[in-house]
Amino acid sequence: MTGTDDMNEFDQRLAPAFFDRTQERVRTMMAEEGFDAFLTDHPEDIAYLTGFFHHPSERPVAVWVEATGRTVMLLPELEREYAESQSARAELVAFFEYPGVVAPFQVLADAVVPPRRVGFASTMPYARLAAARSAFGGADLVGSDLTIRARYVKFPEEVVLHREAARITDRMLDAGVQLVVDAVVAGGDLPTETELERHVTAAGTRLMYAEHRNVVVASLLAGGLVYSGPNSAFPHGLPSVNRLREGDTFMLSLGCAVGGRFIEGERTFVLGEPTAEQRRYHDTIHAAQQLGRETIRAGIEGREANRLCLDVIRDAGLGEFIRHRQGHGIGLGMHEAPWLEDGDATVLQAGMVVSNEPGIYVPGHAGYRISDSMLITDDGAEPLTTFPRGLDDCTIPL
Repeated sequence: MTGTDDMNEFDQRLAPAFFDRTQERVRTMMAEEGFDAFLTDHPEDIAYLTGFFHHPSERPVAVWVEATGRTVMLLPELEREYAESQSARAELVAFFEYPGVVAPFQVLADAVVPPRRVGFASTMPYARLAAARSAFGGADLVGSDLTIRARYVKFPEEVVLHREAARITDRMLDAGVQLVVDAVVAGGDLPTETELERHVTAAGTRLMYAEHRNVVVASLLAGGLVYSGPNSAFPHGLPSVNRLREGDTFMLSLGCAVGGRFIEGERTFVLGEPTAEQRRYHDTIHAAQQLGRETIRAGIEGREANRLCLDVIRDAGLGEFIRHRQGHGIGLGMHEAPWLEDGDATVLQAGMVVSNEPGIYVPGHAGYRISDSMLITDDGAEPLTTFPRGLDDCTIPL
């Protein structure tokens, strides 16, 4: 993958040798946990270990990593050429169809050296785990979150992808605001939530395809949640046909994936002169998010970062409107561990990317949330998304 000053030369596809390093990281952790092999069928793990992105279905795709250095990918025959086109970094073992005369995991078992102790991804569905146990009857299969932890700290090449996704997310926020401003100037109808959502999604994908080579189509290329007024009081409310109106609070909760690496950036706007109530709510969230940017750092536990951030909201007398944690990890998944939440004692490390997104949700009125994707560094954390956060910058005058 090469990023240059000419954005048309930005290549989203990571070099095959990159995956030698992800596999070696997993093997090192396997040795620490005493595994002869590790099995995962999670699409994000597969992309992390081999560079193969695919549409999951009932036909299993799985990666088998052996401590001896061999990496095998089980996949249906219909995916073989697609995996080869992506230069998947693994030996391919294919089954013809599902459920098959010979079960898929039996095809894998027949192709590898019989192991003694196998770790399997704790995300594996029960039916697939049962099929794997049947195929590897002599092995001790042990659940592990090893691959989840392996993905915590990003390699430098991944950070480049996250940075570019952040740049595009900021431009998507620009595009959303501009659509509303243009409608105000024109004096006609303001856009609906759905129209806004379609516009920012098109802006993100259009920019990506115009400026990048080898665009990797992940689960979400670009898009997000757009909601206004009372609809925004639902933290994950879907865009509706509600049309923006004077006085509305509205939220653009946007993001994209570059090379399969996600970023989110969220801002809350007011359409017209803010009321005292709107200013209080927005200023409180801004202060909480600002403290989050100052306190997220290597060495702090996720639960402590969460407490410090959300205490700002509680101290402002608005704790009853809290509906969620401060944030979560971001990588090949938009939401992944570690969690900035009271129940997660994970110690944050340099190289992690996490969201910092405190919010409040006032039923019948609106929601207020500000989010940045933060790259944890040796001496703090850097917000990768940079769109202005304060209410003065997030007010659209009429």
